[in-house]
Amino acid sequence: MEIRAIRLPDIDRLIDIDATIESAKYLHVDLAGEGLDVSFKVSERPLREPRNDRNLASDELNFSMKQVVSGIEDGVALLVEHDRINVATLLATVDLTYNVMRLVDVRVDFEHRREGLASGMMYQLIGAAHSRELRAIAAETRTDNQPAAGLLRKCAFEIAGIDTRRHTNHDLVKETATLLWYASLD
Repeated sequence: MEIRAIRLPDIDRLIDIDATIESAKYLHVDLAGEGLDVSFKVSERPLREPRNDRNLASDELNFSMKQVVSGIEDGVALLVEHDRINVATLLATVDLTYNVMRLVDVRVDFEHRREGLASGMMYQLIGAAHSRELRAIAAETRTDNQPAAGLLRKCAFEIAGIDTRRHTNHDLVKETATLLWYASLD
């Protein structure tokens, strides 16, 4: 297996990666208080129904990938290749406003999970962010994507905030609030 930068000819073949998300757990958010005296408690719980989401790449993700790979936007686009087959990708962009690297997407083909591919790409991303002298790596996950949360925790990310209304005004009821994560590089 080889981890390398994505090249323009690779982009058309990235759609073959089966990035299905399977999870039986989620990160439950308990909200307490009101106004400025508010606190959150996050704990792992079983989902009412196991999540099985095909997690298809959006047009926005494909556009961002092309922007980074072609050099129009500063960032990191990594590919893991095994026997000339694309099995994993990572995309991150530089956000100079906050001096951080924003992790946009990590995909590992369903057949190649639990082999350390995502961790390997994350460590390369951390190295790239260090070399650019950025202060942190930022990421977002939904509370019902427990595998992504597990990867971020493993890579020393900490929850820095919670957005309970990003998708609807009822995200907490639907068990799908957005978690904001940071890995400090200072």
